[in-house]
Amino acid sequence: MMNSFMSYFGARRDPKQSARDAIVTLRQQLQMIEKKEDHLQKKIEEELKKAKANAVSNKALATAALKRKKASELELDRLAGTRLQLEMQVNTLESANLNAETLAAMKKAASALQTIHGNLNIDKVDATMATVNEQRELANEIASSLANPINGMEGIDQDEIQQELEELEQDSLNERLSGAEHAPVHLPEGVKEGPRQHVAIEDDEEAQLKELQEALAMPAH
Repeated sequence: MMNSFMSYFGARRDPKQSARDAIVTLRQQLQMIEKKEDHLQKKIEEELKKAKANAVSNKALATAALKRKKASELELDRLAGTRLQLEMQVNTLESANLNAETLAAMKKAASALQTIHGNLNIDKVDATMATVNEQRELANEIASSLANPINGMEGIDQDEIQQELEELEQDSLNERLSGAEHAPVHLPEGVKEGPRQHVAIEDDEEAQLKELQEALAMPAH
């Protein structure tokens, strides 16, 4: 009873669903018109065939066929106009429905943004960014401090270190030069060595002379 009462006075319906129902109804009507147009087109072709077949032998029958053909053509034109109006309404409803859904989506997005930004304002954002920058600068200072030498190294005299290094280099060069002076000298073949070589030659001559004397002193067999 209540449902009938609400239907009679028009219960409130979802606009989106109403638009969809209207589009479905219009498309169904368009399908019926298209079927009617196909039927009329076939009828026009049949009447034209009858008129041609009886144009000489039975002019009255041919004339009647042409009149029916003309009436069908007029009906076909009216249906074409109706179909055009229905198609325009379908397009208008689809466009309106799309616009409504787009607007609803934009409202929902705006509501979500409002919820997200509800606890935010420019002062809070600036304060947060200032804190971030402050912490970043602190981190950079800590990193720089860790990268510097230990404070205990600051008391070392760099000039004294450099002087000691130069002395060590000079000592190393002196040791190399001293070792070079005591190294044996290898003379090329045929070059006289000096007094030591002369003494060796004399010793060899004495040995040969001694051998000769011993040979002369040996008795003959």
